[in-house]
Amino acid sequence: MRINKDFLAGARGALPILIGVVPFAMISGVAAVSVGLTFFETLGMSVLVFAGASQLVVFQLMSAGSPWLIMVLTAWVINLRFTMYSATLAPYLQKLSLWQKALLAYMLSDQAFGVSLTHFVTNETVSHRWFYFGSALTVWVAWQISAVIGSLLGALVPASWGFDFAFPLSFMALMFGSLRDRPTVVAALTGGIIAVLAKGLPYNIGLVLATFLGIAAGYLVENRRTAS
Repeated sequence: MRINKDFLAGARGALPILIGVVPFAMISGVAAVSVGLTFFETLGMSVLVFAGASQLVVFQLMSAGSPWLIMVLTAWVINLRFTMYSATLAPYLQKLSLWQKALLAYMLSDQAFGVSLTHFVTNETVSHRWFYFGSALTVWVAWQISAVIGSLLGALVPASWGFDFAFPLSFMALMFGSLRDRPTVVAALTGGIIAVLAKGLPYNIGLVLATFLGIAAGYLVENRRTAS
């Protein structure tokens, strides 16, 4: 059986961004276990919801004992961006059947949207549905596998750490996907080191200081690279 070339192109296009997807999904699995979900509950939520940002926020609300209605409404608001994504992709996928649209809508993610739209705009000859399906399926499979691994690792996290351990790591996972060149790496390292060294300063001044010094370091490296 020959695999569609545009499907493979979409899968290859999604591979570079998995550096941010994989750790983010693993952290979501750790976070789920940290708030008391079982392995199968974590897996079910990952498959049914498939939205990292809203999952993490819901886990935080669960740890705070918030009502289920607040959790649902919060997740709905966070996921409203997918409505705009769908509207943007609709012209490229409007000829598909209802069940095909439903499947592709379920698999929609920030990463699949970005990869697919960029390719659609620059390449009119591509099979839109196959390229999108390739990129979306790659992200979906990577997310589910990583979430399962995270849920298994979550059992090793001391209960005393709780959600305070998992939530900050989610931002670290998102950061890794943005480290694409020397200026951003320098900015991240500088900001991280300063934040640790200045942690004891009052009124969270250390965090503000780390932010400005990190930006300044990245800016200087970028200017030096441009000048050379």
